[in-house]
Amino acid sequence: MTPIVMARLPESLDFLVTKRPRGGLTKLNALLFAMGRPAVAQLPPPDTAPGPNAGGRGVTGLFSGHLAMQTLMIWTSFFLVMFSFYFVLSWTPKLLVAAGMSAQQGITGGVLLNVGGIVGGTLFGFLSSRIGLKPLLWACFLLTAALFVGFGMFASTLTVAFVIALWIGGGIFGCMVGLYAYAPSLYPPETRTTGMGWSIGMGRFGAVLSPMVAGALLDSGWSAANLYYVFAMPLLIAIGSVGLLGAPMQAERHTQTAAH
Repeated sequence: MTPIVMARLPESLDFLVTKRPRGGLTKLNALLFAMGRPAVAQLPPPDTAPGPNAGGRGVTGLFSGHLAMQTLMIWTSFFLVMFSFYFVLSWTPKLLVAAGMSAQQGITGGVLLNVGGIVGGTLFGFLSSRIGLKPLLWACFLLTAALFVGFGMFASTLTVAFVIALWIGGGIFGCMVGLYAYAPSLYPPETRTTGMGWSIGMGRFGAVLSPMVAGALLDSGWSAANLYYVFAMPLLIAIGSVGLLGAPMQAERHTQTAAH
């Protein structure tokens, strides 16, 4: 996909205005045309006025002003969601077999998770253009946590488990898609790539830890059902961390509006 993305995916408006690459005006007007906006005769001047979040580039720039809270909360959100995400992807086939299904049925359950993920991620993208990202993420967290609990209750019932696995795949992939869409909006253009990269990196700690934690709990005698109850909790906690993401941005926007 890399050559296709390089050839076809346009740069963002922020990137074109801030970085001002060669051919930037043409690219900007192509984007404006696609958005139904009038063309411009020249690139708008970049916003050089230092704002409340102005700071250095690199990692230090992620902790200047209000960005510090945004950074900590998006790191927490990625960690929590990937913690649950990689548990369900890594352990569901094995736990279905442990609940009494055949190896082939366990593999089928894993496939259904990914099929649900394709549908769920696509549906989330469709709904995000009509509903705000934050309430959509909250709904996705709540629904997926409830599905985790339901799967734990019916893991040994073939038909019900398969149906819930399909829905879990859609829900957990939707949670991930939502965070990937939300994180870039938290940062100004000059720190956006760094902010996104570090957010994903912090989430990978959760991705590494969750299968290990699940294995340790199984070794200590925990049942499959109880594991799903436990791994539903990070999604519920993520409701709070995502809830804190918008407050500093809104406060800053109100301050700037009052100043003007």
